[in-house]
Amino acid sequence: MNAEPTSLLQGTLDLLILKSLIAGEMHGLGISRRIQQITGGTFVVKPGSLFPAVHRMEEEGWISSFWGESENNRRAKYYRLTKAGRKQLEAETERWGRITWAIAQALEAS
Repeated sequence: MNAEPTSLLQGTLDLLILKSLIAGEMHGLGISRRIQQITGGTFVVKPGSLFPAVHRMEEEGWISSFWGESENNRRAKYYRLTKAGRKQLEAETERWGRITWAIAQALEAS
């Protein structure tokens, strides 16, 4: 069985999270809202998908976190990109450029 569809989906979520954080630190709900905004509502990331991905990315060293107060005065965990995260964002963006190019070539050929 090929693991590519799973890694492709994970890579998509990683790219969206990293892209969301390029503008600055955000808590989980803010990341989810930003993803929905930048994808024009195409992707809605629920906590059950977002938080495992964020925790994995934190373990990878791509993001860091700290506790703070949200806009409604609740305690929230905020996330920010690290230097390694910026490099990963570049790598993921380049990877997606190759994927979209390949798809465009396949569509042209058909």
